[in-house]
Amino acid sequence: MELKSQLFSCFFTNTNTMKKIISFHAAKGSTVRIMLKKNLLILIMIFLGLSVFANPKMASKQQIGMFINSKTCVVLESGSLSYNVLIKDAVQKYWKSTEFEFIDQYEFEKRRYDSKYSFLVLMRNVFDKDPSGVGYNYISLVLGDKAKNITNMPELCCIPISYSDDNNLEYGYAIPAIIKFMQIHVKNLEKKRFLILLKGLKYYNGSDCFKYQALLLNEKMMAPNANSDAKIKSAYQHFFMLLNTSQVEAEIPNKPTNTLFLFHVGPTIKTGSGKCFEMIFDVEGNLYYYNYRNVTNDNPDGFNLNDFKHIR
Repeated sequence: MELKSQLFSCFFTNTNTMKKIISFHAAKGSTVRIMLKKNLLILIMIFLGLSVFANPKMASKQQIGMFINSKTCVVLESGSLSYNVLIKDAVQKYWKSTEFEFIDQYEFEKRRYDSKYSFLVLMRNVFDKDPSGVGYNYISLVLGDKAKNITNMPELCCIPISYSDDNNLEYGYAIPAIIKFMQIHVKNLEKKRFLILLKGLKYYNGSDCFKYQALLLNEKMMAPNANSDAKIKSAYQHFFMLLNTSQVEAEIPNKPTNTLFLFHVGPTIKTGSGKCFEMIFDVEGNLYYYNYRNVTNDNPDGFNLNDFKHIR
């Protein structure tokens, strides 16, 4: 907090300085433009600094390079046999990047300080700046490190899959795509680390592929303003199918590469507050849309019409 206060102080100081420069050099257009550019660069760097300090620790370029030579340890949960079945099946079928091994949490504690290992682990933590203190479960790909807290281990990829108090397995159909995506993401990090550091997973937004592909939507994951064919068609002109969870689970394994599907993480009735996360993958693990927002009475949980405006 002290560091952020200093950064904001620096921001306002530079803003006031910029105003004085503009006033002093009003008659010297070229000088003003030069000074404006310099001060804008300072302000950008300040905001980048705030962004960096607000986010989990992303792996450095060197650590990203270390991943390919690591052995990936898939950490199984002691209290969730269903999760273990899902993750084991997906890793055995789709993990191609490194040698892998399944381990328990006791073994994870022994190995996690060693950088020759990478880890695919379910992390329970609190989303940054969440005033309600709501916890979320993330499938995280991290590198072994000396960090005392596992949430400070060098992060290669992190995908939310549920609220921490939610015991349902509605994320099951998304696990194969998530496992595929993590490997794609690490390859992108090798070349585009700076852009991904700035944008996070929103780096993948902006594709125009939606008009060429079918979109599978889970009716349980839709907001009230987008929970029928008619409402969706008012904002989205491309082909989609509004299905229940069982139908989505049945459709995905049989769909070709020109099929996309929605994966949504939202609060339970018990939680009532927090954030919701929206992700659209294809069956090959490519991510085409990522977004999150606060859930409020005026902006209820679920994929909504505003989300559709971003994927036209």
